[in-house]
Amino acid sequence: MASEPHLKCCVVGGGPAGIFLGYLLARSGVSVIVLEKHTDFLRDFRGDTIHPSTLQLLDELDLLDDFLPMTDFQSKQLKVSLDGKTLDGPSFAHLRTKCKFVGFVPQWDFLNLLSDKARQFPEFDLRMGTEATEAIREHGKVVGVRCKSEQGEHEVHADLVVAADGRGSTIRDATQHQVVETGVPIDALWFRLDKPEDDDGHTLAWLKAGHMLVTIPRRTHYQVAMVIRKGSFDLIKSDGIDAFRKTIGEVCPPLRDAASKLAGWDSVKLLTVQINHLTQWYEDGLLFIGDAAHAMSPMGGVGINLAIQDAVATANLLVGPLLSSTLTTDHLRAVQSRREPAARRTQRLQARMHAMLLGSNAAPDRAIAVPWYTRAIVWLFGPLLRRIAGQWIGMGFQPERIETKPADR
Repeated sequence: MASEPHLKCCVVGGGPAGIFLGYLLARSGVSVIVLEKHTDFLRDFRGDTIHPSTLQLLDELDLLDDFLPMTDFQSKQLKVSLDGKTLDGPSFAHLRTKCKFVGFVPQWDFLNLLSDKARQFPEFDLRMGTEATEAIREHGKVVGVRCKSEQGEHEVHADLVVAADGRGSTIRDATQHQVVETGVPIDALWFRLDKPEDDDGHTLAWLKAGHMLVTIPRRTHYQVAMVIRKGSFDLIKSDGIDAFRKTIGEVCPPLRDAASKLAGWDSVKLLTVQINHLTQWYEDGLLFIGDAAHAMSPMGGVGINLAIQDAVATANLLVGPLLSSTLTTDHLRAVQSRREPAARRTQRLQARMHAMLLGSNAAPDRAIAVPWYTRAIVWLFGPLLRRIAGQWIGMGFQPERIETKPADR
């Protein structure tokens, strides 16, 4: 089996966490290869909201001016439609950061930008269409991964393997790291609808008649999520596609005409929502970050931004040990110690939000309805809650800063 030259780091997974980490490591002179099993980034149904915390990082890296023109939409305050009445949602105007808004951009554009910029560093190598299948161990330590691609099977050896390959992590399964699941009462149905010409895109969530839609604006269309109770998709399909189209139009009147053109169930994808976490993110020679370490609910759209914060903390803590070849499990433990509290706190908040939104009855045939006490809280503490929600969504519980320095070249 062919083998690559020995590297400082091998990152498995070319999502936001993996590409961002690869960029930061190569920028600091750490030789890194990023393995992505797909041949391109053109995949839908992924996180498309870039929050102020990530925009701040891009500014620190002098990438913000390249990023902002790619955004389809920028929102300083999100709005929510509740039973036909539009309410102000999370606000970002008060945040102590340069960009006080959320940017909506297709994730493939974001990843293409990061990878193109990373290629300016000779230490960066991105292998598309290359799937890591298992970890290589020597004397109990992970020293690399076995891969497969169109060129055949080969091995990559590195001082550190970082698994950033998402909630379905192949490396996590291959190394038998078990996740702890948190019960989640929802799933999501994802589909595209044409965007009305006169729609301003600021209303992100629509709740009416026991249903909830999330509309993510793109330049020419909406990426729409219908939040459903877990296990209820078959019941929804049994009512027929016409009933589904009608429901969309009733919940979100601006999309009534677009919904009538929804082709059929083949255009609707079921996304299984998970909240889970690893109790230990590392072993000798191996580190998990992002969704591979802590899968998030889509509630708040914070997952991609939390994963990027993981990548920044990983680079901040590990560039020195990697360059000096002094990396130990204590350094990997430090990454978990730094990032786990924010991840777990976020997950607990998401679980509470699910309960507030859905109540305690999780029966698949029960409609989604905002309980009276949630409405009362929103009414009584609206302005304060908008600021708190904006802080949580926009910056998170542990925003990171770029501490690594560019290598002398």
